Amino acid sequence: MTTSASPSTFHGLLAQATSRHDSRVCVGLDPEIERFPIHLRSHRDAILVFNRAIVDATADLVCAYKPQIAHYAAVGAEEALLETIRYIRERAPGVPVILDSKRGDIGSTAEKYAKEAFERYGADAVTINPYLGRDSAEPFLQYADKGVVILCRTSNAGAREFQDLVVDGRKLYQIVAESVARDWNSRGNCLLVVGATYPEELADIRARTGDMTFLVPGVGAQGGDVEKAVRSGRTAAGEGLVINSSRGIIYAGSGEDFAVAARRATLELRDAINAALKMN
Repeated sequence: MTTSASPSTFHGLLAQATSRHDSRVCVGLDPEIERFPIHLRSHRDAILVFNRAIVDATADLVCAYKPQIAHYAAVGAEEALLETIRYIRERAPGVPVILDSKRGDIGSTAEKYAKEAFERYGADAVTINPYLGRDSAEPFLQYADKGVVILCRTSNAGAREFQDLVVDGRKLYQIVAESVARDWNSRGNCLLVVGATYPEELADIRARTGDMTFLVPGVGAQGGDVEKAVRSGRTAAGEGLVINSSRGIIYAGSGEDFAVAARRATLELRDAINAALKMN
């Protein structure tokens, strides 16, 4: 991860956290109360208590946190999301927060979504959907100090239905990758979402986009192979990867020692990534 970016920008924060913690691990904070340890499920602030425990256990092992907004909004827990982000600032200062909301709408609505992510929640980066085109992304891109994480080749099984469609000799995900790298990233604040479950596509997108940073979901519960993802997605300098695990970390344990299990899973993933970087 290059350290030349200003420390006040998302890329600067990410580079510093990566270097400080020797980590490319992003922990996804996707709370599901029914999966919490039994002793927490009836707690009035169960989500916040759970998230705080995960952050306490992993703060020195990660390069980013990624709360998924639907897991909060679906149960009316937006305040818990706000408090979780505030707690990350306190407990893990300098570790950036990526709000996973996958927004994508016409410009006037996108402006509100950008304000939601960056002003209401104070996130350092946000995920967006490129399907509506550049004008729908521009309200996010205008926040030059923030990260804009654009869906490119997602990790889910149905990704091929549309992302592999061929247009003028290129697959749609290839067009997205090249357009973002060539045009949308003029402020240097773009990243791409590229799933670990598709290592060949990871390598293809890396070849098309140079040193852009990838947010890589799909390891852990989705079955993506860490070594293949690192080998396929790293830059020539061995950087450019933020590898996310959500369920594989936060639900690594189901008892009262769930935070200990989460720390162990985070450490194992961090070490696996670093070992793969040394092998390639």
